[in-house]
Amino acid sequence: MPLETNVALSSIGKRPWPPSGCNVALANMESPPPIKHASPSRLALVITELEPGGAERCLVELATRLDRARFSPVVYSLGPPPAAGKRVLIDRLAEAQVSTHYLGCTRPWEYLAAVWRLTRMLRDQQPQIVQTFLYHANIAGARAGRAAGVPHVVTGIRVADPRWWRTALERTATALADRFVCVSQGVAEFCRQRGFSADKLVVIPNGVELSAFRDVQAANLEALGVPEGRRVILYVGRLDKQKGLDRFFRELPAAFHELPDHDLLIIGEGRLRSDLSRYVQEQGVGSRVHFAGWQPDVPPLISAADLLVLPSRWEGMPNAVLEAMAAGKPVVATQAEGTVELLGLGAMEQTVAVEDWQNLRRLIVAVAKNQELAKELGVRNRARAQQFSIEFVIDRYQRLYESL
Repeated sequence: MPLETNVALSSIGKRPWPPSGCNVALANMESPPPIKHASPSRLALVITELEPGGAERCLVELATRLDRARFSPVVYSLGPPPAAGKRVLIDRLAEAQVSTHYLGCTRPWEYLAAVWRLTRMLRDQQPQIVQTFLYHANIAGARAGRAAGVPHVVTGIRVADPRWWRTALERTATALADRFVCVSQGVAEFCRQRGFSADKLVVIPNGVELSAFRDVQAANLEALGVPEGRRVILYVGRLDKQKGLDRFFRELPAAFHELPDHDLLIIGEGRLRSDLSRYVQEQGVGSRVHFAGWQPDVPPLISAADLLVLPSRWEGMPNAVLEAMAAGKPVVATQAEGTVELLGLGAMEQTVAVEDWQNLRRLIVAVAKNQELAKELGVRNRARAQQFSIEFVIDRYQRLYESL
């Protein structure tokens, strides 16, 4: 099932499409039939931590859904086990009988200790392939994999972080990796421009469990502080500058003036929480913005909302957008990396340029006011989401590993 990756970004945003010079056609390439092994290939999956998040869910889906006749996965977390109440992902790993190890490192100066501990663990496991996820795990995992003599190292680049020093450090530390898996064409182009070896870049998008969004009963949002009868605009994600909430919140008084029946529900945690909460109180709209923190069950919340908003400055391939699509909801977002690729042609009616705050507000108002349009966009989004099934994504990873 090929992905439709030929959307003309130049017609609706600033980024060229498609990127040139990248080996990014993995999702569409003709692959050989699965290789039959006498015994499963040993696979090490390395991530920074295992608290619930987009990259963490991707790793757990991969670890628990791999064909065990072909692959034997072991998971390594650089950090400690998640706190009580946030163990949903490690419980899934345990249920699937995936061995999981924690290095207990939480501070930057523990990097050398993390590399040393991980190297020792990898020597014990003797995997054929190391797959890493996220910035810190990419750096430590690539170094440890090579030090342990692992034949193949694959990193996972999940965001187009504009901080040049981070990209330069990651590029240098992972230069000997066999492949760099990018979650979107936008991230692959970003990496190419930042000096990553173009012939090692491949694209495997995020995936969604489509069945989790079928026939979902809408949550009762009163439990999260939303008064009965209010309509809801939903945000799901970290409360971080990357997500643009600090600037987007300046548009809330004007948006609420035009949408007297709507509130904003914020799902997620982050360092901007107190600043954002204080700002809406100062602006007199605090009663219409509800901070619900991290929530373990997101599909019923999406089902209860009118639309999802994502005002990001940069992204990779946002899972919140993909989940809203799977739920049949309209999306209003900036054209950050991966968003247009997810929405396809629907991006023309659901996105604005990054940091175009006034047009973002106008689009939110337009979609929220027009329920017929919102329903039509939701239907198209749900159909588009079929191309990003989790089964498709797992197959792409398995074929990548076997191609090595």
